[in-house]
Formats: sequence, C-alpha cells, structure tokens
Amino acid sequence: MTLKGIIGGRSKMTVMDVLSKIATRQPGVTKPTFISVPRTTREYPFSKVVKVSEPQQFLPASLLKGAGLMAHVDRTLPSPTAQSFLNRFFLGATRGSKITPGSVVSVTSTNGIFAGVVISVRNKGADANFTLRNVIQRTGVEFRFNVSSPHIKDIKVISRAGGKEPRDGKRMRRAKLFYLRDQPAKMTAISASVKKASQ
Repeated sequence: MTLKGIIGGRSKMTVMDVLSKIATRQPGVTKPTFISVPRTTREYPFSKVVKVSEPQQFLPASLLKGAGLMAHVDRTLPSPTAQSFLNRFFLGATRGSKITPGSVVSVTSTNGIFAGVVISVRNKGADANFTLRNVIQRTGVEFRFNVSSPHIKDIKVISRAGGKEPRDGKRMRRAKLFYLRDQPAKMTAISASVKKASQ
C-alpha cells in the first residue's frame, strides 16, 4: 500500500486524515489511538548542558481570550528584586517616594555604579525605564535603565526633586528634561549634589 494510494490523488490532507485512512483499510483496527506522554525536562539536542523544560503552570481560560493579559504579564514577568523597585519607586509608589525628573539617582548594576540626574521617566508597567544624565570629564553621558533588567542591583535616590528634605532640589515643571543637554550651566547646578554624593 503506497501513500499515493491512501491519499487517492488529493494533496491537501492532514496527518489525522491520513492516519484515519490507514486505520480504516487495515482489518481489526478501527481508529488510530494517540497516547499523551507527560513531558518533563528533556535534553537539548545540540548540547548536554542545556535543559529544556515545559511550562509548569497553565494560563487561565480568561487570559487565553486576552482579558487581563497585560496585568498578568506585569505581575509575573519581573523578578522579585525588579518588582520591589517597581513598587517602591514607580508603579505602586506614593507621590513622595516616586522617582521624578530632576531627581539625582545612583544605580548599582553589574557594570558598576552610575549616578546622574533623571531627565526622563517612562512608567509602562514591567517595561518602566528611566534615563540618567551626568557630565563626566566635560562630556555628557546618558544611560537608560530598564527597571526590570536583571543587571540592576540597587537604586538609591540621593536627592529628590520637589522633596521636603534639606538636600532635595526644587520641583521641575517639565516631564522630560532634554533641554539640559543644551544648557550645561543648569546641568552642573543640578549635578553638584551628584559630586557630593560620590565623594
């Protein structure tokens, strides 16, 4: 029995159709049976070190339809450290504890410590990020840090814009402080506290 004889000239058949035709032509076999084998950790075919595992938890039916999917991703995607940063400084923070533009922040990452003035903040759930600017050896340097990144180890607020502490600076009236790129005098006035904190 050939495959062409089973299909009968039709080229658009699924695997199930072919298997059911084979089962009906053989005597004593009524239907093809499929055994579901539970999948656990298995080896990756190209490496002995890498293990591929199947997801342990299944999504609820409401998430498969799309209802509440982004809220579920915001809860489950960030690591516990990143979730604490998001709650403390961005999403769940009160007005007095949020990182706002004009604040001076020090970030400890796997690459080292960088301190600078916050010139922009983007609050987008698990994708929240902020941009720091500092002048190092008369050269403007900017870093954008994604809060959910595993490379960030610690975020420390040195002075808060519009805060009530004596070391805090005045509140900025703009959401994005990109004008500091063109006005080095204002940038040095704000970043004076960065130099004090780094000493």
